[in-house]
Amino acid sequence: MNNSFLHVNDLTKNEFDQIMNSSKIIKDKFKNNEKFHPLFNKTMAMIFAKPSARTRISFETGFFRLGGHALFLGPNDIGIGKRESVADIARVLSRFNDIIMARLFDHKHILELAKFASIPVINGLTDFNHPCQIIADIFTVTEHKENIENLKISYVGDGNNIVHSWLELAMITPINFTIICPETFKPDMDLFNKVKDTGLSNVEIAHDPFDGIKNSDVVYTDVWASMGQKEEAEHRKKAFKDFQVNSNLMSHANSDAIFMHCLPAERGVEVTDSVCDSNNSVIFDQAENRMHAQNAIVLKLMGVNL
Repeated sequence: MNNSFLHVNDLTKNEFDQIMNSSKIIKDKFKNNEKFHPLFNKTMAMIFAKPSARTRISFETGFFRLGGHALFLGPNDIGIGKRESVADIARVLSRFNDIIMARLFDHKHILELAKFASIPVINGLTDFNHPCQIIADIFTVTEHKENIENLKISYVGDGNNIVHSWLELAMITPINFTIICPETFKPDMDLFNKVKDTGLSNVEIAHDPFDGIKNSDVVYTDVWASMGQKEEAEHRKKAFKDFQVNSNLMSHANSDAIFMHCLPAERGVEVTDSVCDSNNSVIFDQAENRMHAQNAIVLKLMGVNL
């Protein structure tokens, strides 16, 4: 890993394994109410161009529980790339803080932020990828399944930033990953082909949900229209009408397949209540694990060894 965490494949395989192990250690410490304050007197600046519930709560709560202070900077506090240049914001925040987390629209902005900051930068989400989410997701999978290399992980829906981060993961650790999407909603094909060329993982794209989901051990979905795409919502509902994750579709996966969603979910649209609230659903484990996995990333970037 460089001094920042912008893409899942910024990690080496060894660093990925370390973060998985650290996530478990941190989670166990929190569950046991151990006093654990390695970030005492440290501060994190959190830039939110995009609003969020889980990202803010998990980072702010997690950093506080590690002994530090997290500062929320919303769109009205920082007009990143608009009221003030990204480079200037990076240099100013570096004078006050120990680490930056940013949840942005434009992926170029997170790259520029990291380029000009003299402190670590964490990508809390861009329109292109969502690396912290996928680290939390794969940590959640390891809690429920034994060997991730032998699993079939299927994503149903839009080839969006979540998919891109799963593809980034496929370049550092072997996984079997199937993207089940309409023909016109495929992921970034340059990234997909790059993953294929590495030959480390088995990745494929399917357009028939019932065929694609067969033998799946993990079924994942996300909203059909992400933030900034809401004007396309009705068009997308028509395009994705056969891609709803419901009990019928889940019945074609393995009987012990777990269901995942990064949340928030539009219940009754991309997924039904019967799936979200089933015994196979681990969506709230995922939500909780955002904090533990992100704390592991933060500690790694700040040179704290567990």
